[in-house]
Amino acid sequence: MIEIESPLEGHIMGMDDLEDKIKPLGYVVGGGWEYDHGYFDYMMNSDGSYLCVRLPFTAYDGELDRKDAEVQLGRPFLLAHKYQRGLDDNVHDPNPLTNQFSEPVDKDAEFPKEWIQTGKEYVNELEQVILHNVQMFPRDR
Repeated sequence: MIEIESPLEGHIMGMDDLEDKIKPLGYVVGGGWEYDHGYFDYMMNSDGSYLCVRLPFTAYDGELDRKDAEVQLGRPFLLAHKYQRGLDDNVHDPNPLTNQFSEPVDKDAEFPKEWIQTGKEYVNELEQVILHNVQMFPRDR
């Protein structure tokens, strides 16, 4: 994990407004979403590991499942999840028939140096869209 200092940290805004601004860029609410906090993820690459830009947020006013909820943004970071190919033969799930996903080999793998600058550029794009209301065109995925 590589934290990226950003003026986004501490910024407060409506959850609906945040979603309207960054979902067209390809950001999705990541796993681990709760009523008081969550993450928006942008998948940069998925060749042997998932490389993503992650924007954390916490509930500032209201619960996140309400339309009028306000959120406070955290410090963005770059994250790599190295996943295993094929079947997971070491499942520790009480009901493995309902869990079809393999456990990652490393949930916090080393982030490749050659992708750091690209990740910083994505964070800069987030700053432009969120703080300066710059209209960005959706990326082809």
